[in-house]
Amino acid sequence: MMPSARFPDLQDASVLITGGGSGIGAALVEGFALQGAKVAFIDIADAPSKALCVRVGEQAGASPLFLNADLRDIEALRACVVRAAEAHGPVTVLVNNAALDDRHAVEDVTVDYWDNNQSINLRPHFFTAQAVAPGMKRAGRGSIINFTSTSFMINHPDMPSYTTAKAGIVGLTKGLAGELGPHGIRVNAVAPGWVVTERQRALWVTEEALAAHVSRQCIRQVMQPHDMVGPCLFLASDASRMLTAQTLIVDAGFL
Repeated sequence: MMPSARFPDLQDASVLITGGGSGIGAALVEGFALQGAKVAFIDIADAPSKALCVRVGEQAGASPLFLNADLRDIEALRACVVRAAEAHGPVTVLVNNAALDDRHAVEDVTVDYWDNNQSINLRPHFFTAQAVAPGMKRAGRGSIINFTSTSFMINHPDMPSYTTAKAGIVGLTKGLAGELGPHGIRVNAVAPGWVVTERQRALWVTEEALAAHVSRQCIRQVMQPHDMVGPCLFLASDASRMLTAQTLIVDAGFL
């Protein structure tokens, strides 16, 4: 369920979301569009992204702008930022959401695997922020929201490269906050717990594992992608104007 709160300052805001074609990203595209924002999103998957544009357009009255790109290609990523700004004005809200949480054993990781994993899970966060920063500086304001994860906080054993990237995102968030804060740009991180997306259900969710996880949450309900929308709307809006360099854990109280 989408949050009921309205944030008037997000009306007509130029918002860019990475990995917006499915899962949490798709919920964010929908949530910002329903606030009246001008939403662009980057994704590598063509068909589901186009279907999302149709569905969100019907709900919100305006379709988001789908930008097809592989985030490992930094020049393509930079071109997407330019296209988003041309369509909607300089990006003033960036949500770095894209990630790939494939499981991998320590003994199986090669140099190429490691580099490719980091090029999806960490490197784009920096270069997308770098690309939007000049426009935010000219506007005198901006909000960058980086998705990290609680996986590195709970010592998740099955994806060491991924958890390394997610820990790095917290450091990146704090460093960027210090650099960009004097220009009125806030940088924060969101750390979800186990959000049950279609991908999670297809690959890793079992009834027993999910029940065990939820039993350790203070709020004993399964977290859904839409549960990440409200925290991001808050961090994007001027309701959080003095909040920066922080990591907001959204895990139903698991930690």
